[in-house]
Amino acid sequence: MYAVSNPTPKNVVLLVATMSSFLTPFMGSSINIALPSIGDEFSLSAVTLSWVATSYLLAAAMFLVPFGRIADIHGRKLVFLLGMCVFTLASLLSGFATSATQLIVFRVIHGIGSAMIFGTAVAILMSVFPPGERGRVLGISVAAVYLGLSLGPFLGGILTEHLTWRSVFFVNVPLGLIVIAFVLWKLRGEWAEARGERFDFVGSAIWGVALALLMYGFSKLPGLPGAGLTLIGVAGIVVFAIWELRAESPVLDMRLFRDNRVFAFSNLAALINYSATFAVTFLLSLYLQKVKGLSPQYAGTILVAQPVVMAFFSPFAGRLSDRIEPRLVASLGMALTTLGLFFLIFVNDETTLPTIVASLCILGLGFALFSSPNTNAVMSSVSRKFYGVAAGTVGTMRLTGQMLSMGVATMVFAIYIGGLEIEPEIFPLFLISMRTALIIFAAACFAGIFASLARGKVR
Repeated sequence: MYAVSNPTPKNVVLLVATMSSFLTPFMGSSINIALPSIGDEFSLSAVTLSWVATSYLLAAAMFLVPFGRIADIHGRKLVFLLGMCVFTLASLLSGFATSATQLIVFRVIHGIGSAMIFGTAVAILMSVFPPGERGRVLGISVAAVYLGLSLGPFLGGILTEHLTWRSVFFVNVPLGLIVIAFVLWKLRGEWAEARGERFDFVGSAIWGVALALLMYGFSKLPGLPGAGLTLIGVAGIVVFAIWELRAESPVLDMRLFRDNRVFAFSNLAALINYSATFAVTFLLSLYLQKVKGLSPQYAGTILVAQPVVMAFFSPFAGRLSDRIEPRLVASLGMALTTLGLFFLIFVNDETTLPTIVASLCILGLGFALFSSPNTNAVMSSVSRKFYGVAAGTVGTMRLTGQMLSMGVATMVFAIYIGGLEIEPEIFPLFLISMRTALIIFAAACFAGIFASLARGKVR
């Protein structure tokens, strides 16, 4: 096992991880506000428009676990730095896209860069901070995520309205360069406890292809080709699990799921939570700008309610999980998230904006209480050797959940709206689509409460 002694002060590591934790969700949430404008410029259907967001998530989910493993073997700082460079370049290219196809390709590159960042930042934090401080620093890191989510809709709305949607991508370039400069200037040392071990290329390929088929199949449902591709994707994930159990040096050690109850159920809870919540912002962004006729800036101001509450309560939830069983705090968060989704089911064209804001605040509180305690439970359940893989697994659950969430939204749009653009004459169909998706999300989140409770005690 190998780990270069680390001369970097802990607070410097926390600052770098916090900056990166802010950047990627800021980009993602600001893009959600810009999607209606992108759709108008390129005359995209609701299904195609969803792929502008989904292509990023799919690429990130495909590469997150492999890059987590590569970081454990070759160095987490190295992979993190390269990821920031790829992410920043993709932001620049996306801003210059001249077609929907180009934009989706550049969003795939975005996702690859994000996978390199997601799989290393949390692992570096866990490598540096002792167990008694991890809940606190994870709470700070998660708060940065939610600060990015908070500012994204608001600033994204302003940028889209006054400087076009392209500025939403361009603004990430200087932010990315700042993080790169800070890593080169301040972050010394390296972390690679699995140095010298082999990388599982076959397992990584099976995982990536299976996820791609699963997600593409989702977008083609309820047709027969979509059902076939979805089933092949599910079968591919089963094959991946079998392969990893037999691999000498697996990219994802499936024994962690088989033999570690806390790890398995905490990751399952994360997958369910993100599957049930991510597409809500996408749906409400379309609802507020199309059905309610709000400007991008005004819509962004409404949507900021959820992540503001998340950012405010996340550090508290992280500290709480250092003192109280994370399973109890996270399960309470899942229950509150279910309640918020339940209220949103009844949104229609006459729903008042304060009602939507109140529902988003409940969602935000639930998510804050769930996220950092759940991450604390996952990372505390494994040894140092597996920090990169564990962080990559948490990130994969998040991104796969987000991808599945968008897949549900895409599938529902395909069923009710098809290839039509969202115009006034199909607003009733859009509202039915949104309600159907939210019912699915609320039911999944309710089931997630029991997955969260089933994990057992961390301490």
